[in-house]
Amino acid sequence: MSPVALSSVLLLLSSLVSAQQSTFPATPLASKHFASPTSLPEQVDTDSNLIRGGQHGFNICNSTTQNQQSNCQTSFLNSIDDFCLWAPSDPESIVADTEGEMVAWCTKPGHGSRLIPPGALQGVQYMKTPDYSQVVGFIDQRLINLKSDDFGGEMDPHGADLRGNPLGGVVFSSSFGDLKQIIEWHNFMGGNAFCFKVCDPAGPNAAHFCEHIYDRIGCAYNAPNNAQNGTFESCLGDNQDFPGIFTSNGQVMTYTQPAESLGAITSIPYLPKVPASSSCSQFSSTSLYAALATVTNTLAAPTAAPSGSGIQTSRPSGSGAGAAGSKSGAAGATSTSGASTSGASSLAISGVSIVGIAFAAVFLS
Repeated sequence: MSPVALSSVLLLLSSLVSAQQSTFPATPLASKHFASPTSLPEQVDTDSNLIRGGQHGFNICNSTTQNQQSNCQTSFLNSIDDFCLWAPSDPESIVADTEGEMVAWCTKPGHGSRLIPPGALQGVQYMKTPDYSQVVGFIDQRLINLKSDDFGGEMDPHGADLRGNPLGGVVFSSSFGDLKQIIEWHNFMGGNAFCFKVCDPAGPNAAHFCEHIYDRIGCAYNAPNNAQNGTFESCLGDNQDFPGIFTSNGQVMTYTQPAESLGAITSIPYLPKVPASSSCSQFSSTSLYAALATVTNTLAAPTAAPSGSGIQTSRPSGSGAGAAGSKSGAAGATSTSGASTSGASSLAISGVSIVGIAFAAVFLS
């Protein structure tokens, strides 16, 4: 066969393969509803010939899958002592490369997942509000397979291709009564900090409180909080403003996040308001996470949690460490809205965090 003819055949074959591939699933992840964890299929994401490939793990998770190599992709957020975080399955990973493959790492046995190793959680605040629940905290992220210098990104049930990050990842919560699937949620990981919010599926504004379009500006703007490094507490709280909504000179405004192609975010026209909290109860980490003592910690020295006041997570623009693929944010630590820090580090934002957004906008994508 002549080179010209061979080239034509290869081009035709390439076109046929491309024609068979698609970007979007038949049903978006956020439109796949399940009555309970026991009604889940082996894999929620079953579409074939899609550009991002198949689901990395599985959704039927039980005692037979409960180990430190589990690829369970069914997550939970129930309380300060019972929640999971999305993190990589392989050591020394970054969110940018693995957001579609994240697996569940949980604080107690019973979910068929990996367990967060002892000493990883360094401060946690659980907040229950009228329309959502969230857990925010400081973590030695090396212990859940994230590189120590990765400022991370955001996981949510949407994604650019509507398959979610991770692919097939589903979340359940008992925060709003009986255990039920959460349709709208977001989880920012990176910068040795995290925030994970689940919105009441019966609420009229779930999609607004659990917005997924502000992936580059982190926890401080998506999940305003007063989490303190070294403190473990459970509180009631007021609702936050919808992410991206703020008031300036008496006028309600909407912030538009710039495209990554425009470069790093160096300024944001407002500071997020941290909602009022009440009825806070504090605990020792050993009493909350006693079951984690059974997990082997393979790392010697812990990584210092962020200093400053308030947890923020977002990712730097561009590629490489700290870039969160389709979405990302930066994890820093500074305070917002006059929040009291009691001399401890907390998870919010200030001018310092804006620098974090510019150079490490990875944590909350």
